[in-house]
Amino acid sequence: MGDIGPSARAFVDFLHAAKQTWWQMLPIHPIGGGNSPYDSSSAFAGSTLLVSLEGLVEDGLVTAHEVADLPRMGDPRRAEFDLARELRPPILRRAYEQFQNRAAPHLDDEYRRFLDDNGSWLWDWCLFRALKARFDRAPWTAWPAELARRVPEALAEARAGSADEVGFQAFLQFVFARQWNRLRDHARSRGIRLMGDVPMFVAHDSVDVWANQHMFFLDERGERTVQAGVPPDYFSEDGQLWGNPLYRWDVMQRDGYGWWVDRLRRELARFDALRLDHFVAFHRYWEVGMGEQTAKNGRYVEVPGREFLGRAREVLGGLPLLAEDLGIVTQEVNGLRDGAGLPGMRILQFAFSPGAEGYLPHRHPERCVVYTGTHDNNTTRGWYELLLSHAAQTSTTDEKRRSMASDARVELDRIRTYTGITRAGEVSAGMLRALFTSPALTAIFPIQDALDEGAEARMNVPGIGEGNWAYRVTPDALSAEVAERLADLAVVTERARR
Repeated sequence: MGDIGPSARAFVDFLHAAKQTWWQMLPIHPIGGGNSPYDSSSAFAGSTLLVSLEGLVEDGLVTAHEVADLPRMGDPRRAEFDLARELRPPILRRAYEQFQNRAAPHLDDEYRRFLDDNGSWLWDWCLFRALKARFDRAPWTAWPAELARRVPEALAEARAGSADEVGFQAFLQFVFARQWNRLRDHARSRGIRLMGDVPMFVAHDSVDVWANQHMFFLDERGERTVQAGVPPDYFSEDGQLWGNPLYRWDVMQRDGYGWWVDRLRRELARFDALRLDHFVAFHRYWEVGMGEQTAKNGRYVEVPGREFLGRAREVLGGLPLLAEDLGIVTQEVNGLRDGAGLPGMRILQFAFSPGAEGYLPHRHPERCVVYTGTHDNNTTRGWYELLLSHAAQTSTTDEKRRSMASDARVELDRIRTYTGITRAGEVSAGMLRALFTSPALTAIFPIQDALDEGAEARMNVPGIGEGNWAYRVTPDALSAEVAERLADLAVVTERARR
């Protein structure tokens, strides 16, 4: 399913050859329901599904033979999460046994430093994982009450009784951190900066909620009393009912937003910059009752976002952050973003519909990051072909479909006039040219658009729980020809890495 080892370093080399400067990633934490990286069981831990088995060979913890014997199955363009979960644990266990047997003594000092530097979150995570294993992956609210409510004596007893599993989980996080640092150092050596992604909310069944129950709206059993979502928007007529627990910002305020500041500090140790997902919720969030089946019925609740961002700047010394200011954006959200000095986002797929003139490339402010589309959008080719399909519905009697067809024809005319394209096979290249010539200081594109891939390569369809997040790019697709084409475009638009 891909990892942070040699293949990731090879991708950095591709970006270097293509004269690019940034690699933006989805969240790198443990994935949750539907394999979503935005439904993680930890806001601090790294996903051990991303640990490179080849990296374990490099450190002398497993043999090349053990890794080479793993089967390669299925479509190489689709991540096989279930198969990865089945095949990887025995090798990871073997590596831990070798580590305990001093097969790699050169790692000892680095391991001790890792434990010292990460104790604030690491041991809660390791015990959480051990208890999940003990109770057959049941949610923490279904554990015995003394563990769910974190009675100190019960936690100490559980820690002692699960010492080996706790140690294994700590080892996995150490290996992840070690391999991540190698990838980060390699990227820096090639002039490539890494941009991370910070989801606004955390999963209810997460160590973050279990270990910090006072910071969330929960009842005496630890169950949510309200849940997160967004009202109806571009992506969904019913809104999106995410189901995450909501923060008690008044409680966080009392310790100077310590958990959030620690979270940003940890991520900035991994990345050169961070995208703040769902930035509008730093001004106000959409609260939905637990009995609702959609997100239509809810209310906005205001957040002390200005105070929080000021505190984060004070503690961290700077805010290399990008505000994902999409959705229902108000003047207050814009003021919060601009007051913190953060760039916002522009999406080219939103630029050509009637009434969206502010998204046209020549109107972009310098202080923003422009994208052809995000992980939530269709690929550029898939988006254009869908517009063609809508525009072709000229004989329909359904009023909604007729309106959609009319809007699609207007949008297609605007796209063709603005970019100069004449057919679907040109749209990815045309939109990349519009992207690179935007006044925005930073331009980022999904790799699918550089490869002119269609809707089959889409990363995520919001509101759909299954079948997402599985897109993979294959090494042969990242050809020298593609790198040269991107490099030429970067040079002529003066965006090239120097």
